[in-house]
Amino acid sequence: MSADIQAHVRRFLAEARRMRSSCVRTYSPSFWASLLAAALCVCMAALVMAAEAPATKHPLEPLSKEEITTTVEVLKASGKVSDGSRFPIIVLHEPPKDEVLHFTPGSPMRREAFAMVYERANNTTFEAVIDLNNRRLLSWQAMPGAQPAVMFEEFFLAQDIVRADVQWQEAMRKRGIVDFDNVQIDPWSAGSYGFADEDGVRVVRALSYYRGSVKNPYARPIEGVIAYVNLNTQQVFKLVDAGVVPVPQATADFDVQAVGTLRTAPKALHVVQPRGVSFDVQGYEVRWQHWRFRYGLHPREGLVLYTVSYEDQGRWRSVLYRASLSEMFVPYGDPGPAWFFRNVFDMGEYGVGLLTNPLEPFADAPDNAIFFPAVFADNTGIPSEMPRIVALYERDGGLLWKHFELDTVHKTTSNESRRARQLVLGIIATVGNYDYGFNWIFHQDGTLEMEALLTGIMQTKGIPPAGAAAQGHGNSDHGHVVAEQLAAVHHQHFFNFRLDLDVDGGAGNSVVEMNTEALPAGPSNPYLGAFVVREVVLHTEQEAQRQLNLASSRMWKVINPSIKNALGQPVGYMLVPGENAMPYAAPTSPMRQRAGFLNAHLWVTPYDPTQMNAAGYYINQSKGGEGLSKWTSANRAIENQDVVLWYTMGTTHIPRPEEWPVMPVHRLGFRLVPNGFFARNPALDVPRVE
Repeated sequence: MSADIQAHVRRFLAEARRMRSSCVRTYSPSFWASLLAAALCVCMAALVMAAEAPATKHPLEPLSKEEITTTVEVLKASGKVSDGSRFPIIVLHEPPKDEVLHFTPGSPMRREAFAMVYERANNTTFEAVIDLNNRRLLSWQAMPGAQPAVMFEEFFLAQDIVRADVQWQEAMRKRGIVDFDNVQIDPWSAGSYGFADEDGVRVVRALSYYRGSVKNPYARPIEGVIAYVNLNTQQVFKLVDAGVVPVPQATADFDVQAVGTLRTAPKALHVVQPRGVSFDVQGYEVRWQHWRFRYGLHPREGLVLYTVSYEDQGRWRSVLYRASLSEMFVPYGDPGPAWFFRNVFDMGEYGVGLLTNPLEPFADAPDNAIFFPAVFADNTGIPSEMPRIVALYERDGGLLWKHFELDTVHKTTSNESRRARQLVLGIIATVGNYDYGFNWIFHQDGTLEMEALLTGIMQTKGIPPAGAAAQGHGNSDHGHVVAEQLAAVHHQHFFNFRLDLDVDGGAGNSVVEMNTEALPAGPSNPYLGAFVVREVVLHTEQEAQRQLNLASSRMWKVINPSIKNALGQPVGYMLVPGENAMPYAAPTSPMRQRAGFLNAHLWVTPYDPTQMNAAGYYINQSKGGEGLSKWTSANRAIENQDVVLWYTMGTTHIPRPEEWPVMPVHRLGFRLVPNGFFARNPALDVPRVE
């Protein structure tokens, strides 16, 4: 459905919602006229929908349902797979960058699929590339020792295995639990700790919560019981029982019925665009306020931006080729036998894209949002379309720019100010207890912003009834008490973003580090207030492994030395960090060995289409040393190259009672800001909007 059509439908729904909430018993003629006009909009939209032609194909469009089906058919026809084979991922095999940049609509194009195939019977993994145009298998390669991400069907498989285990049942009885079906079992990725009985075995570790009739099982952890599950033999091969801790009895549901009396609602606030939206969507391409970009939904990476460019005085100028979340890592700080392994790579061990959920209009996105579906394959290779996965909408951005002038010569005043508008493209993914939102935000001044949203439910630990008082101030060393007999454990969230910037063409870009420092006292600083900015070009990969520095306001920019702006400066885009953190896990710890990207906030590599994930592609049960740590050991040159920035950002979460039972959203992110890309404020041409 086109953006304009969806906008008409949204207007009708917004009007209907307003009518429902107004509780007006008598309606004026103008009211009925308004309702009739809204209904006509919907009818017109339906007619236009029927006449819409398919969007022009592009080499970067995600796989369609038909293409996923073709992928599986070709693999089966080749004799490489059977009905028992599983497909942890089927995704577009992206064509070479040069082909994409020189593609013209309507010309022939490469369409290939990448498929990962897992055979549970012999615990082996294969990779395949399929030519979709000619329906043939291009490559088939075994991946020795590689474990795919935990598949959705394995969540249910692990639950069945654990519930049937005699040792686990006995552990439940010790805690007075005999209704095993009322226990929620959460399989967690196992990590890699050098345990001999896990070598070459597909393992998950299962946590237990007593759900009963409550909606929030995380209020009732069955503390200390962990089942080690072999998914190949389908057995619990070890059960850890660290001792009985009474299961908390309080509920912590947060639906309307559970919360109780609600506050007086604020007056209705509707976002309505009576003349339609300001952006244009053709297939997977979006144009808005001098911006042009493509997007895609990747089963592992989630939302991906492609070929982002900005129109400057009638000329399209490239900013970046591809931007996406590369990896997520969430380590917990409790060393106990039921907690030490709780660190997850949400992308490589689960898949953020596969865990996106349909967005709820008027709640997950504002009234004026339009939504797009996503097509993914399940573990058996059957494609399905998930509705309302991506939201696109405009929102108020506050003040864009302003100056109030007091003319002391003519004794007059004048004011010039503009209101900002922002375009938001976003998704929300739920990984177990946590919910994550990812918004790419386009600004009218040429800024591109990433906003990550953290909400959901914290990981909880059952504590003895007298534990809170005994631990002093109601807290423990490794967590903070958030409810009776319940602590939320300290943890961190890290995100690494792969940013393939192509600033006015990416073949000859360089990375410059900017540090601000105070001048020492002396003739050049007689009044002790002078400071300067030092700019240094980073030459090699190892030189470019950099940490943030608050004291020097450290930032980085990607420049194109061969192209100058009107002031004679090299054009560039600057990476402006937001909130960030340092890891507390020791560099030699098993988890840190696997999450080597935590060793620096910034990494820079020369472009390589095979290097996509900061911790390596097969992170599940990996021993570490893959990804950025391995690639940058070559210490390749990065000056005047097609460069890729890898930015690691994080937050340290010390839980608060105010974040229970569900967290208010916590936001963090970064911005890509033009620095010399333009010779003046590019938002001067924004008109007043009445």
